[in-house]
Amino acid sequence: MRRARQLQIAALTAVLAVSAVACSKDQGSGSGDTKVKLKAGSTMEKLNKAGKVTVGVKFDQPGFGQKDPASGKVAGFDVEIAKIIAAEMGIKESGISFVESVSANREPFIQESKVDFVVATYTINDKRKGLVSFAGPYYVAHQDIMVKKGNPKAIKAVADLNGKKVCSVEGSTSEKNVKAKAPQATVTLFKTYTECAEDLRNNKVDAVSTDDVILGGLIDKAKEDFELVGDKFTDEPYGIGVKKDDADFRNFINDTLEKIYKDGRWKTAYTSTVGKFLSAVPEPPAVVRY
Repeated sequence: MRRARQLQIAALTAVLAVSAVACSKDQGSGSGDTKVKLKAGSTMEKLNKAGKVTVGVKFDQPGFGQKDPASGKVAGFDVEIAKIIAAEMGIKESGISFVESVSANREPFIQESKVDFVVATYTINDKRKGLVSFAGPYYVAHQDIMVKKGNPKAIKAVADLNGKKVCSVEGSTSEKNVKAKAPQATVTLFKTYTECAEDLRNNKVDAVSTDDVILGGLIDKAKEDFELVGDKFTDEPYGIGVKKDDADFRNFINDTLEKIYKDGRWKTAYTSTVGKFLSAVPEPPAVVRY
């Protein structure tokens, strides 16, 4: 009888041990999907094994990256692209940490490994390519001008910004473009475009200038306050920033972009975010490999 009792206890202990191991695996051991084939020793493999990734996105740009103050969740086209890249590495959505990356801190965040990659309305240019590497582009925007409803200052084109007060964001290509094309403009700089919109609303500046899709998102939230001039005076190819010379990671993301162009995931990501206030769905741009 005693022997039978001991055997029952041993059997129960074994079952509990197996259950504990199973539960620990179900709750996440820190690893991603092992079925995904990734290059040995690559950034992708390391992130997959960790089962988590940190991505820099904007928190204040409707349509691309905006944080809901109530839920704390971030939503937008850039966010959807980041989720797709993570999924291609076998990382679940719950394993993604989104970090606010304003224009001025995108390169430092990548260089200092505060993020693994950046998807944040990030225009590819030669100066930035000297500091980080880019995959993409995955979208091409155009710089435009936002004014108060009714355009009281009669701003029709970028040249009209001369002698006007214009707001843009620190470290952005938009800031440099305004200074180059309207050198007599007085430029006010903030960390975010939300701050610029508030200054325009309160008549502290005459216009806000940045990419048309960013301005379109701001206008969508305040149609009664703002409008676009419609002077698209630059091309802004948005790329995904990774560490300088991480060719494997850059190529992996480029491959992912080309895949989602074909299978429809890019279009779905666009129409569910930016497409809500921009009706026409553009053709995705050709990936530039270097």
